Amino acid sequence: MTKFKAWISAARLRTLPLSVSGIIVGSALGYNNFSGTNIFWLAIATTLGLQILSNFANDYGDGVKGTDNEDRVGPQRALQSGAISKKEMYRGVVFMALTTLGVAVALIYVSFGKENFFYSVFFFILGLTAIAAAIKYTMGSSAYGYRGMGDLFVFIFFGLVSVVGCYFLFAKKLSILVFLPATTIGLLSATVLNLNNMRDYHSDKKVGKNTLVVKLGINRARTYHFTLLIMAMLSMLVYLYVTYKTPINFLFLIAYIPLLIHIRKVAKTSNPELLDPELKKIALTTFLLSILFSLGQIL
Repeated sequence: MTKFKAWISAARLRTLPLSVSGIIVGSALGYNNFSGTNIFWLAIATTLGLQILSNFANDYGDGVKGTDNEDRVGPQRALQSGAISKKEMYRGVVFMALTTLGVAVALIYVSFGKENFFYSVFFFILGLTAIAAAIKYTMGSSAYGYRGMGDLFVFIFFGLVSVVGCYFLFAKKLSILVFLPATTIGLLSATVLNLNNMRDYHSDKKVGKNTLVVKLGINRARTYHFTLLIMAMLSMLVYLYVTYKTPINFLFLIAYIPLLIHIRKVAKTSNPELLDPELKKIALTTFLLSILFSLGQIL
């Protein structure tokens, strides 16, 4: 594997559609206040930067701690394979952190200019917090991913912050109803992480990575998985009920079909290591849901 291909692999391209789902939904909800495309594309770039930063940091943190070893079920990581050294990956983390911060500053300036200083400061602090959260998931002695807190952070940053924050960038105001689709995207994002941790249950338990799945045990983690999915679907249905205007608003329900198929698949799969193919499916289904929901809002 060439160095370039190793970095592409470390970026984990299959995770990127899921990361932008919240931006797509938040932008669609702020559509009536849409003032141009710059905010949207800078928000997409910021979120992609955060996701790649998180992936690099995860590769580095798990690699240094020895979590990524021969017992791992999923794809071999760049640091684990030796394609990228520890020093190179650390530099990659620093580079992505600085690049993402730079794009976030540009996003803040384009959104608020010089007139809304308080908003600019608030979002700058929020951006720093998001970058820190992306890094601290597995890096360092106090990595929260090793203490079962990953699901909560994913829900907050890839759900609430992504959707509500993006909506605010356009609308310059808050709406309580926006928290319903934000909850859906956050819960589905947490579902992907939970599925990943279910797949890695045995290897994580063996090396002392105390994810929520390890703490719950595989049976209760499966129940938790179903709860996340059902709550995610219900939250979007509540939003539909409250805001319904035309039949096109029902469009996102198409994405419920693969979600229900996924629930059935997880329920029938006793060996969690066989769930790896479902990761891509649930991530792409969340992306599909965000596209269909957004089309239903703006058409």
